[in-house]
Amino acid sequence: MKKWMTIGLIFLQISMVHAQANDIDEAVTRRVADYILEHAEFTFQGIMNRRIYTSTKDIPKDEQVRFASPFGEWHYTNGVLNMAMINLSNYLNEDKYSEFAAGHVAFGFDNYQFFQKRFDGNRAHYHYPFGQLWTMRELDDCGAMGASVIDVYQKVKRPEYKEYIENTARHITEKQDRLDDGTLVRKFPYEMTLWADDLYMSVPFLARMGRFSGDSKYFDDAIHQVEKFTEYLWNEDKGLYYHCYYSDLKRNGVAHWGRCNGWVMMAQVHLLNILPADHPKRDWIIRNLERQILGIAKYQNADGLWHQVLDKTDSYVESSCSAMFVYCTARAVNEGWIDKRYASIAIRGWEGLKTHEITYDGQLKDVCVGTGIENDMVFYYNRPARTNEKHGLGAVIDAGIEIIRLKKNSAGN
Repeated sequence: MKKWMTIGLIFLQISMVHAQANDIDEAVTRRVADYILEHAEFTFQGIMNRRIYTSTKDIPKDEQVRFASPFGEWHYTNGVLNMAMINLSNYLNEDKYSEFAAGHVAFGFDNYQFFQKRFDGNRAHYHYPFGQLWTMRELDDCGAMGASVIDVYQKVKRPEYKEYIENTARHITEKQDRLDDGTLVRKFPYEMTLWADDLYMSVPFLARMGRFSGDSKYFDDAIHQVEKFTEYLWNEDKGLYYHCYYSDLKRNGVAHWGRCNGWVMMAQVHLLNILPADHPKRDWIIRNLERQILGIAKYQNADGLWHQVLDKTDSYVESSCSAMFVYCTARAVNEGWIDKRYASIAIRGWEGLKTHEITYDGQLKDVCVGTGIENDMVFYYNRPARTNEKHGLGAVIDAGIEIIRLKKNSAGN
């Protein structure tokens, strides 16, 4: 009898430890999201007079304005953040996080026409608040934001949201530049250049559009992009993706950049979240995702984190790719796509983020700023890293959710 009581007490203690760990992980995840809620402003600021305007109706005719907060911008990072906030809202059953995403999308649609009327076509669209909303020149302009608008539309069915979703689908499927084999590319900095980032700027939207429209062509295109991006960018020897492929030179760029590998991994996870269970290519996507997870695992450092250039340990530790890898690995284990023994990759990564990169008040440190492609490694080494830079915030929230789920699942086994 005493033996069984002792075993019972041990199990109780283990359960309490898991519960306490989950409480801490939830608190950290909330802290990041609540910092955003506290500091986000959906307003404009006069460039000359510094005055704050809550609506374009109040902006004088001759006054130029900018966003008062980066959280108000219409940028792919805002789309990533919106989707993560909705995920957190659904997981915690707390509306304030999904209301943030809905508020951001409404802010754009309530105000963009004011700037559209001012747009003269001579200056770059990004000089105009919400310029990316109506120009849709590249995948950056519409892919991630389009995906987030689909998520918001599930609760807020404004007709102009549906029109935007359909315009985004039309741009990606009919207007965006592609190679002859259908691979999505950009015209810059060189003609028909393939960027790894663009797998995320297309596939999460295409997956959602497949479900939203009921048309399987969007799933097929999403899978085709994963296949072709892997064909052009995967380095079998390193177990990593290159940042780019120059179609004119028929060669890759120089860097296995951290965040672009994160974008590729995130794209596949978003696809698997939605792709029908009986789709004939689903198992291939899972195998490809597992191969990438095992590839990046070789470059995880002693603190559980990853570097700006994954195979260059003298490059700085970078938080956004670390958060992406934690999220995707934990999600893959939670959903049973890969073996649960690989959970330690995600758990070690999360502990590294908590210990070294997430501040007490919920800010994320060491996030690389927006990064183009270049032909020398020095460029990647010298990209600035900042605190609370938007490129990492959505991923770290998603990582927190999946780590909480992972530990709960582990405690229940």
